[in-house]
Amino acid sequence: MTSHREAPRISKDPVADNTDLYAFVSPDKPDSVTILASYIPLEEPAGGPNFNAFGDDVLYEILIDNNGDGKEDITYQFRFDTKIGNPESFLYNTGPIDSLDSADWNVKQTYSVRRVLGRRRTGRSSLLRSDIPTPPVNIGPRSTPGYADLANAAIMTLDDGSTVFAGQRDEAFYVDLGSIFDLGTLRPVQNFHLISTPAAAGVDTTKGFSVHTIAIQVPKNLLTRDGSTPGSGDFAKPASTISVWASASRRKATILPTDGDDEGDDDDDESEPVITHGPWIQVSRLGMPLINEVIIPLGHKDQWNEFHPRFDSRFIQYYKTPELQKLLPILYPGVFPNLAAYSKDRADLIAILLTGVPGGIISGFQNFTGPIQSDQLRLNMAYAPSSAPNRLGLLGGQLDGFPNGRRVQDDVIDIEIRAVAGATLPLVDPSFAPDAAVGLLSDGVDTNPVQSPNAASFLSVFPYLPHPVSGYDHRHD
Repeated sequence: MTSHREAPRISKDPVADNTDLYAFVSPDKPDSVTILASYIPLEEPAGGPNFNAFGDDVLYEILIDNNGDGKEDITYQFRFDTKIGNPESFLYNTGPIDSLDSADWNVKQTYSVRRVLGRRRTGRSSLLRSDIPTPPVNIGPRSTPGYADLANAAIMTLDDGSTVFAGQRDEAFYVDLGSIFDLGTLRPVQNFHLISTPAAAGVDTTKGFSVHTIAIQVPKNLLTRDGSTPGSGDFAKPASTISVWASASRRKATILPTDGDDEGDDDDDESEPVITHGPWIQVSRLGMPLINEVIIPLGHKDQWNEFHPRFDSRFIQYYKTPELQKLLPILYPGVFPNLAAYSKDRADLIAILLTGVPGGIISGFQNFTGPIQSDQLRLNMAYAPSSAPNRLGLLGGQLDGFPNGRRVQDDVIDIEIRAVAGATLPLVDPSFAPDAAVGLLSDGVDTNPVQSPNAASFLSVFPYLPHPVSGYDHRHD
């Protein structure tokens, strides 16, 4: 998973757990960039009566560095507020929800958006809009009929001209978790193993689950350091490349309510609120996919989540010789002899994952942001969106694909596992010859399957991620 339950501490706090981050030039609006930040991993659609929602006590942020110093220059902050219409009912809804102001919808959530210029805690903050409705979760055909219309009604315009949406989406990150965490027993390539199980198709473990996604579509000129709108031919200009990451923060202190009986107080008619105090403390972050998942070791994962990206050079040893690189020749005996013999630092992974790819390595391409090593999703906004996205992104010859940002279609599992196995090493070390099996490595899940017969795998318009499957109809592979 790109960042699902990736660290011990955040796995116990799913409402603040970053799952996926996407950043790409909008295919239907190429003068803008779309950023999607998802939270709440492996969300069960039928999880009533307390269906999943954003946390009212969590500060969600999308951060943009546009000058390469590893520090945020622009931050979009999202705060949520939940209101219960009838606290005497146990129901999320007491009848069909046919609009965002339906009286039958008992648990409504709204949010505000702020834009901060400069550092996120001390910069100049402006409110872009408040009381923006989120749509309800997709309960089922009786409770949420016409769900697409409900969700689309929650797409709003901010005061700066950006478009925003926050709500439940289909878990569009496709991956065979069962095979990956069974010591890398990738189903399509089990003939690599000395086991009797034949090769098989991959299983999308996340199929039928949901996430909660914050989506924002911003004009390019609001993201560049010089106010320009990068386009064709501008890829070499430093201002064309931005770096993006997302985070979740909680107040430093939380005071839980007391039980009146424990205090010798028989008056327990009124429940006390949870009180939070102190500065915001980051508890989760996400830039490039799979970093805290498979690059950072267990003993440092919680610490990594708390750190600002500009300090990521302290983790450089895990990029130079990633554990997965050492494991592949062991898990697949005799299949990766060249990788097993390679003893130099992985300069290709350091470039791809920590600084961006400098010019001159790939013809006509660069998304280099400078020498500061930081985990950020780097996007060169000058490349036009491909009309038919190749799931292998840059490895598939598309300059607008991962690791140049991340599109919703990009198969980051196959791309990154092939990169770790040596597919990208010749870019910086021409003496290295990738093992023949590198191009075969795959978890066998190549797209996002959806259950609804009328739903597309991905939407062609904002917010691009599919509508969530309903709790009534869901099923899992």
